[in-house]
Amino acid sequence: MTSAQTAVTGLAGRYATALFELARDEAALDAVAEDLGRLQAMIDESADLRRMLASPLISRDARSAAMAALADRAGFADTTRKFLGLIAAKRRLFALPRMIRDFNVLLAASRGETTATVVTATELSETQAETLAAALRGSVGTEVRIDTRIDPALLGGMIVRVGSRMVDSSLRTKLERLRLAMKGVA
Repeated sequence: MTSAQTAVTGLAGRYATALFELARDEAALDAVAEDLGRLQAMIDESADLRRMLASPLISRDARSAAMAALADRAGFADTTRKFLGLIAAKRRLFALPRMIRDFNVLLAASRGETTATVVTATELSETQAETLAAALRGSVGTEVRIDTRIDPALLGGMIVRVGSRMVDSSLRTKLERLRLAMKGVA
């Protein structure tokens, strides 16, 4: 599986591809995917962790120690620990969120799945998520994994992205269109 087949490019894509191939060879895809999911949740929840990943002022040794402590405390698999150690040593932690996204793209492609990014104003109920997944599955023709994000600024509705296609039915966008129409711009 090459990165050209799955639209994974750039620095993050190269690292994600290497991690994917290593995890596949070690039969650790599920363990690494689970670790990366938990790590992404930690990144989303912790402003301090996001600052540490992005800051060029923190020394390489301090970053490596922090990532090793985080991996130990979280109980990550050896493959994940080694990967985090490598990207900390190579000063590539700033690209970690993109690496996680690209790894998930590769994993979904290997499983014949498509990932849909859904942004909503409030959290979807399980029934709503299942209904949306079924509708997307019918539209796309493959199994669909939903990656949800919450953005209260949408006010209502949702934005759905599947590959290069996007449907924006958010209340914020509808209000903006109405505002422009009332000005006579649209």
